[in-house]
Amino acid sequence: MRVIRMEECGEPFRAPLGEEIYEMIGRPQHLGGTVSHSLVHVVIPPGKCSPSHIHRVSEETYYILSGEAQMTIDGNSWRATPGMAIAIMPGEVHQIVNDTDGQLDFLTISAPAWVPEDTYEVQMPALES
Repeated sequence: MRVIRMEECGEPFRAPLGEEIYEMIGRPQHLGGTVSHSLVHVVIPPGKCSPSHIHRVSEETYYILSGEAQMTIDGNSWRATPGMAIAIMPGEVHQIVNDTDGQLDFLTISAPAWVPEDTYEVQMPALES
């Protein structure tokens, strides 16, 4: 069993493009030792983003808690807003960009549980005008 609040996670992993990643539930024993799923709270400050990337194994669901962002999956873009859930399947190229002046907070649920080796950065396909 693991019970934790985000503020108990300590310092987040700060990704190169500005994401702040709080891994709350996951594969490592100190995170609960889950295999079938993981839970991460992500904070993206204004003007920052995730890299364009895919997962070959894990399915992901983003659940937007607060803030807004530009979400792109396989070249399709839209506004991600609070209360929105976004399913991302293995192999889908995705990126979330906080193009606002406010903080973006969202949860990421991955199944099976996320591991760093299943994240591959890729170039986003160009959008047609």
